[in-house]
Amino acid sequence: MRVGVSGIDEFVQPYLEEALGDALVKIPTEALSEKLQLDAYLASCNAVILMNAHPNESGARNDRAALLSMRDAARPVLEAVERHGSLHLVLVGTLRVHPQATPEDPFYSSQSSLAPRDIAAEGQLWVEERALEHATEESPVSVVRCSNVQGVLPNSGSGNGILHQFAQDSIFGWLSVPGDGTQVKDFVHIMDVIEIIMHVLQNPPPTRETLCIGSGEAMTMSDVAAIYQERTGCDPQYGNDDSNEVWGAVDVWEIEQRCGFRPSVSPMEMIDEALQNAGV
Repeated sequence: MRVGVSGIDEFVQPYLEEALGDALVKIPTEALSEKLQLDAYLASCNAVILMNAHPNESGARNDRAALLSMRDAARPVLEAVERHGSLHLVLVGTLRVHPQATPEDPFYSSQSSLAPRDIAAEGQLWVEERALEHATEESPVSVVRCSNVQGVLPNSGSGNGILHQFAQDSIFGWLSVPGDGTQVKDFVHIMDVIEIIMHVLQNPPPTRETLCIGSGEAMTMSDVAAIYQERTGCDPQYGNDDSNEVWGAVDVWEIEQRCGFRPSVSPMEMIDEALQNAGV
């Protein structure tokens, strides 16, 4: 199996490329503007992964340029897949294409309604809908939407995710907690995300699918803050801006059935990793 990878993602992508090993075909950004060059990269591939979580160019997620950037980066890959005729396309994005979870409807699944929560999420959804529209038995499409992914960046050693941000904050004796503490997050470790994506690559769907990735073990922010307070003596400060947060839990039944998935890293182990990485 050979797998092309396109897009720019500073956290999930390095782990994914490492997991692919000799199967990786890394598609440079400059190849996107040259059809023949892009087709040459994909000629030996069985699948192509498009990192579809955020714009390739830096900027605010609510800037209209974010939508245009995501469309422009994805369109050459989508068109190349259509030309190729026999590629499994995997889109890796976020849960921001769903409305915010509520106590009445706390779970994300493939059946959840769609309502992009910022302009970058509009771009993600545009790419997903375009890809799913052209899915066939010969060119199936998998849409993967990730919850709150936590872990340590492989090159820099810095932490990714709010658990790592809390660990850094606690060094200074306080925690900046978004929301009032009652909201819940579903934390998932990067290694579990990679496990699911690799399974999907090795077992393409009949035609099309959408999957939400999480651990299914949602925790309230007050419970998370209490753990950090007990471990470090820091002082949680509630009521901070939560407009960029993803609340709610993933219904893991779908990925259990699809991939035989059980999370290998628990929320407590993720907290331990964050604190250890911060030297607390």
